Amino acid sequence: MNRSAIGRVTVVCGFLSLCGMVGVSTAAASDLENGTRLQVHLPREVTVEGNQLRLGQISVIRGAAPIVAEAGEIPLGRFSAPGQSVVLDRPTILGRLASSGFAADRVRLTGADAVVVRRQQQIVEVEDFVEIGQQFLRQFASSHSVCEIIPIARPKDLVLSGQPQDIQLKPQLVRGAVRGHVTVRVQVMADGREAGTRDVSFRLRYRRHRVIAAEQIAEGAALTVENVRIETGISDQPEPPGWTPPYGWVATRTVAPDTEIHESMLSPAQTAVLIRRNEAVLIRMERPGILVTAMGTSLQEGRTGEYVKVRNADSSRVIVCKVMPDGSVEPAL
Repeated sequence: MNRSAIGRVTVVCGFLSLCGMVGVSTAAASDLENGTRLQVHLPREVTVEGNQLRLGQISVIRGAAPIVAEAGEIPLGRFSAPGQSVVLDRPTILGRLASSGFAADRVRLTGADAVVVRRQQQIVEVEDFVEIGQQFLRQFASSHSVCEIIPIARPKDLVLSGQPQDIQLKPQLVRGAVRGHVTVRVQVMADGREAGTRDVSFRLRYRRHRVIAAEQIAEGAALTVENVRIETGISDQPEPPGWTPPYGWVATRTVAPDTEIHESMLSPAQTAVLIRRNEAVLIRMERPGILVTAMGTSLQEGRTGEYVKVRNADSSRVIVCKVMPDGSVEPAL
């Protein structure tokens, strides 16, 4: 990414020097003097200071003093990066004038059909660092459900020594110390040499699903498509990978209608008891090329996936086993 840069100078005198070269007819001059007409002369190229563009910066305006002052403040956009150039053509300028109350039939455009505007650059401003940081983070936004990138810590401007002709801003991600915040470190290269770095911190906001109670849900009731609705909201935390609606989960408290249901308010639905205390069970251990079975007595009741104590019928030894979906138990080795 090449960025052109030249020293910071004032261009007002340059605009004034153009006024003597702008020729107007006697009738047009009369209109200018009585305040009924506005003349805007466009040079082919102009270099300005700052990020914000106004009509008075990029053109020579003639007419009655009050309307010249008003027209000179009409905004024309802004630069977003060092070295950027902006092309403003006549239709764009006429459109901005019209939206500010200057009718096209009272405006006379002279000079070039379009003006190329460049920014003087000897200082890399804070907005340059913020803009390049946001552009860098937007590369990851779509894959991480990021919907807002909010700057929270702005660095100082970086004053460049000399008058570099080539500026490059190189961003890289720095691990943030605060959850939900990220830091982008921007390295500034001026004519191939490092001129300095600046860190910009951002707060990220994410698009994620919200589970809302569509009606009152009693404690112990399972969530269904009928009693909850799924909405999309904004959060400071990203959505867990592979998120699915918590249908079938059980409310651990009574939930009022239109209340957002958080994970802390739910528990997995309990499965049915597969084995009961003092019940005979099959102890089964299977490994590649080997199968060992034995009978035992469960000393506890258990559900699928739970661990229970089982007494081996042959050795009377008590072992801990995992309850399998088919009702057998597997020793926990």
